Amino acid sequence: MSFDVGIGQYYETNSVLHKMDPRTKIFFVILYIVSIFVAKEIYAFVLLTAIMLATVIISRVPLRVILKGLKPVVVIVIFTAILNMFLTKAESEPLFSVVVIPNFWTLTLCVEGLINAGILALRIIILIIETSVLFSYTTTPIELTDGIEMALSPLKKIKVPVHEFAMMMTIALRFIPTLVDETSKIMNAQKARGADFSSGGLVKRAKALIPIIIPLFISSFRRAEELATAMECRCYHGGNGRTRMKKLKMKARDYIGLLFSCAILAGVILLNIYTHIYSI
Repeated sequence: MSFDVGIGQYYETNSVLHKMDPRTKIFFVILYIVSIFVAKEIYAFVLLTAIMLATVIISRVPLRVILKGLKPVVVIVIFTAILNMFLTKAESEPLFSVVVIPNFWTLTLCVEGLINAGILALRIIILIIETSVLFSYTTTPIELTDGIEMALSPLKKIKVPVHEFAMMMTIALRFIPTLVDETSKIMNAQKARGADFSSGGLVKRAKALIPIIIPLFISSFRRAEELATAMECRCYHGGNGRTRMKKLKMKARDYIGLLFSCAILAGVILLNIYTHIYSI
């Protein structure tokens, strides 16, 4: 069994997004996420989807690589969409109803539920793709660490350990693909010894995961100890007195990106105000 995860995997190529300052990408992603949750009209989602597609094209990351990164969240997206489909209150005539518990619980499917489920799935998908492209595929862990630390640097005045926080986040993102790969190897080793992870009920499958969880925890603690030892051997003692080999410097394309991200949020707000085709 193999797993495809986009989080934490850097795809090296020559694109404008790869050259942009990580602080610009962080600011862009924050405003993009705000825009997604602020969006209420269909045209706003069309705008956000078009921007996501443009980001993918500009990044020069192959579409197959991005789609592989979506595999782990497909089940979550489908489950969330189905829940939203049946739990949306019907303002129009229901398409059909299913009585789950008489006089207590009835599932009703309506046109609004279908539309809201589709918009919710689209919201999750474009959010994951946009953040993956800007944070994982076009930004190295070191650049992301420097960007987070520089963006949060004003908090140092109130004694917040900004460098340690940024390092912790980057290490966590970096080891997600490693742990997923380790899980795949353990499962293949257990299958070679006759383990069965696909048959039986829910309880049986949960019990079958115990031989995977224990060695995965042991491997994770061993990797953490090795990483801590390596950092100590390199005289790492936090952010006090540390300097950077490459200093971040904003360029014209970064300022254009900042203005563009602000324009996206403003455009979504204006579309919510002046278009009234379908609101969620």
